[in-house]
Amino acid sequence: MNAFDFTWIFGVTMVLAFADAFGIGANDVANAFATSVSSGSLTLIQAVICACFTEFLGALLLGNQVSDTIRSGIMPLESFEDQPEMLMLAMMCALFGSATWVLTASRFGWPVSTTHSIVGAIIGTGIAGFGPGVIDWSFEGVGGIIASWFISPFVSGAIAAIIYLIVKFGILKRENSFKWGLVLVPIFFFITVFIEVFYIIFKGAPGTQAAKMGIGAQVGIAFGIAGFFLVWSALFVVPWLRRRIIERENLQWYHVFVIHFISKRPRVDQDEEGKPNKFVLPTDQDAAIAQQEADQQDYEDSKKLEKSLTQDEDGESSDKSIRTKEQKQVTTIEKAEEEEDILVSKFYWGKLLSPLYLKKKIIFMLLHGVRKDVRNLNSSHLKDIHAAAVKYDNNTEYMFSFLQVLTALVFSFAHGSNDVSNAVGPLAAVHTVWTTATVGEKVPTPIWVLAYGGIALDIGLATYGYHVMRRLGNNITYMTPTRGFSTELGAAITILTCSQAGIPVSSTHCATGATAAVGLCNGSLRAVNWKMLAWCMFAWVITLPVAGLIAGLSYSIIIYAPHFGMTV
Repeated sequence: MNAFDFTWIFGVTMVLAFADAFGIGANDVANAFATSVSSGSLTLIQAVICACFTEFLGALLLGNQVSDTIRSGIMPLESFEDQPEMLMLAMMCALFGSATWVLTASRFGWPVSTTHSIVGAIIGTGIAGFGPGVIDWSFEGVGGIIASWFISPFVSGAIAAIIYLIVKFGILKRENSFKWGLVLVPIFFFITVFIEVFYIIFKGAPGTQAAKMGIGAQVGIAFGIAGFFLVWSALFVVPWLRRRIIERENLQWYHVFVIHFISKRPRVDQDEEGKPNKFVLPTDQDAAIAQQEADQQDYEDSKKLEKSLTQDEDGESSDKSIRTKEQKQVTTIEKAEEEEDILVSKFYWGKLLSPLYLKKKIIFMLLHGVRKDVRNLNSSHLKDIHAAAVKYDNNTEYMFSFLQVLTALVFSFAHGSNDVSNAVGPLAAVHTVWTTATVGEKVPTPIWVLAYGGIALDIGLATYGYHVMRRLGNNITYMTPTRGFSTELGAAITILTCSQAGIPVSSTHCATGATAAVGLCNGSLRAVNWKMLAWCMFAWVITLPVAGLIAGLSYSIIIYAPHFGMTV
């Protein structure tokens, strides 16, 4: 093989790498923000906007500058040295298998490990090309992946449960819980920032000087940054919370940075004349349910009124009833345009000539993924599960929204820096072979490849992530900011400690296990959706073989297919 041969393989791999990163955004990233959206700490569109920055910057700034040619060392490279183009083909088929499975799982809302998906796909290509003997089946290879199906959810669940029980008995169940929350929130800020910063330095910044520091220096840096946030939260966040929640002042989130320079503002629970006005915090789920029911009733009433008016028009004089079908169609379209309801009117090809229709259709397609209801608050089949959960003071719950959002942002940043390599690692390997015609254990990852993967992550979350978000969070148990904070922090601690100890874990499995464990802290088995957990576990188990089967079959079809000049 010469350099720049088999350009078609590189081109197809570019498309498949984008599809795989798109699926990672729709699955893994959606999983990271599911609890924040379910609890009301963030809206879906806010989560998408935040993730667009954290995932992209994590991938671009801290993404692996050097990637393993074949992840996890599960298959040796010696077999490809004489024919580097076969490695290009293997990575292309691996991405095809991984992307196909991750996108399918995302469509059905199954949270799966994208790392296990690409590893399974590489195993499939290895078996197809060289037989099962070439794969490392020990605990260092496939055995460790199977063990992680059980290690990840149970360890993260135990840690998340401990964190939530500390919050529950230290703050939520105490008399005047809001006062205790104001005292302890800065301490939780310190703990959260310390763990997350240490996670980024230790695990999320490969190839940088920080990753080469000793453990003492890493702890010292994390301690210093966490100490700053401890002081900052005590001086700025606590006064903002007191004025926002107790005094009900009309403050926005960005006022927290200048809270001491803002004079007393009008109350949000009073109108301009000082009369009581309805006001609810964004984390008040009971109020959100009531609003959804009211909106649904308004929609049904409007439909009944529209149907009544239509029936009245049909019964009018005969000269109106003899209008031609074309005239009725024109009248209907004109009315729809006037009411800006052209999208829901009956389609006909002439619509494509309407600038209004094209404009609204483009906007609808771009915002389709962020307009979905993923909180499942008003779901009839989840009503008993949510009723089994213990509800606490909403003012106290709201205080933890800051901590939950912080945890989700940093966790997403670290995710972008690490898991983007699941998609761009094989692409970087193909790019290196294509440009150098050689095979190496380590391959450089160009900055444009990292940016390419980061963009695909963001697009995947914005357009397709609602499927997984809808299946997690409130669909597993009743989610509040304290529960979501405990879930995210428990998952982050598990990933950090297990990675340092060499125990294989999956971020997806950790988040799901932590959510279920926090649900069990309600003291009732009925507070957890066991059927949904069973589907999640089923998806975990079949990820490795399904991705491997798809990749292996596609690789076999290509390399063993008959071709001109072939001799048997």
